Amino acid sequence: MQEARKRPSPGRGPRIVAIGGGTGLSTMLRGLKEYTANLTAIVTVADDGGGSGVLRQELGMLPPGDIRNCMEALANAEPLMRELMHYRFTEGSLAGQSFGNLFLAALNGISPSFDTAVARMSQVLAITGQVLPVTTADVQLEAELENGARVVGESKIFYCKKREDCRIRRVRLLPEHPKALPGALEAIARADMIVFGPGSLYTSIIPNLLVDGIVDAVRSARGLKVYVANVMTQEGETEGYTLSDHIRAIFQHAGGGGLFDLCLVNEAPIPPELLAPYAREGAEPLQVDESACRSLGVEVIARPVLAASGGLVRHDPDRLAAALLEIQGQRSVRIAGSGDYRVET
Repeated sequence: MQEARKRPSPGRGPRIVAIGGGTGLSTMLRGLKEYTANLTAIVTVADDGGGSGVLRQELGMLPPGDIRNCMEALANAEPLMRELMHYRFTEGSLAGQSFGNLFLAALNGISPSFDTAVARMSQVLAITGQVLPVTTADVQLEAELENGARVVGESKIFYCKKREDCRIRRVRLLPEHPKALPGALEAIARADMIVFGPGSLYTSIIPNLLVDGIVDAVRSARGLKVYVANVMTQEGETEGYTLSDHIRAIFQHAGGGGLFDLCLVNEAPIPPELLAPYAREGAEPLQVDESACRSLGVEVIARPVLAASGGLVRHDPDRLAAALLEIQGQRSVRIAGSGDYRVET
């Protein structure tokens, strides 16, 4: 596997589009920026909890949290600026709110659109690549459970699923079929590799696929398409799910299979002492049912991408990025003189 390399100069490296949200996406971006300067993060805007939810409700803006996390991961600003963006207030009415969220809210207030505010904050942080909201429509996420129960609000899905104790049947955006940001569609069309995840299945990955134009753009794109599977199942979303269950849910919401044909999974052993807290929450290491994945048209590729320290079961940013670049190098052929790649079949 490739070793971490010196940060590439602008314009160098394969064009990679990463689609998702939450901490999983920002973790992956932190590693990928060491390998390529041509990065685009396409981020869900369905979050309505925490500090993002407060700003969304009080200011009527799109939720800044996931987008801010991605910009922080890609930032090349001075250490003081990075520390400032990450700072969370501890007292008063701002307790729990991050300065980065407030800064993006202020930029949103003086900008003609939310995506313009994101672009301006990206300039301040001197980020590698670009971060784009998947849509600028004000959307909510609704989940329907297998027993027919429904709940509106991304932050409420966890509690509803725990209470009803059954699987999620589907999720949808309200209003349905919002238009994708044109820049997101352009980035997908030009990508040498499109990566889904890692992240929460129903609240970070799938909401992006419900935005008009995203699935069609991915299906039409010539780049390599890879799904990065979570290391563990997730309490309140995917208890008891196998890998094929994750893939099947994605394909169902995308209107059919074939959205990607490669899936990267972790093969490094998980220290037993880290598993106990997850077990108490009903989470467990993701079972890789490879034959069932093959029946869905997806090839499973295993690499040791687990973080070796930190007390949590997470992907290691550099190991994950190196594995993705290795796959991209093996499965794509560079077209001499053009800077483009084509996928080997």
